[in-house]
Amino acid sequence: MGGDLSSAPKATAPSFLIRAIKDPDGANLERIQLIKGWLDESGLQHEKIYDIALSEGAGHASTVDVEKASYNNRIGVPEFALVWKDPDFNPDEVAFYYLRVLEIPTPHWTAYDAKYFDTAPVYERGPMVTQERAYTSPIWYTP
Repeated sequence: MGGDLSSAPKATAPSFLIRAIKDPDGANLERIQLIKGWLDESGLQHEKIYDIALSEGAGHASTVDVEKASYNNRIGVPEFALVWKDPDFNPDEVAFYYLRVLEIPTPHWTAYDAKYFDTAPVYERGPMVTQERAYTSPIWYTP
């Protein structure tokens, strides 16, 4: 996990082999995002988020039934596998890269509690739906 990249050969942008698999007992995956941060020549920090893999309907679909505190995996995908190359690579800038993997929406613990205690969901007290995510350790690039 994580790592350091030294000077790129012939100023070639780094390529990353990316694979994410859902938990066997969990929700399908909705998307993979790569987050890149860098320092420009004046030392200012920048950050950009790339949506590098999306399942069909990503960001617009949900199977959550709050009253039943349930969902199903008819949306999303069980796995993503791809190679990504930085389209904005500058071999003279210090940079870091890390991934964020998002599952499809699922009931929040407040929805499970409402079902368990047989009470009506109280939307004003907190979210009834959540979207779990996982992060990788960063990979650093130093010219």
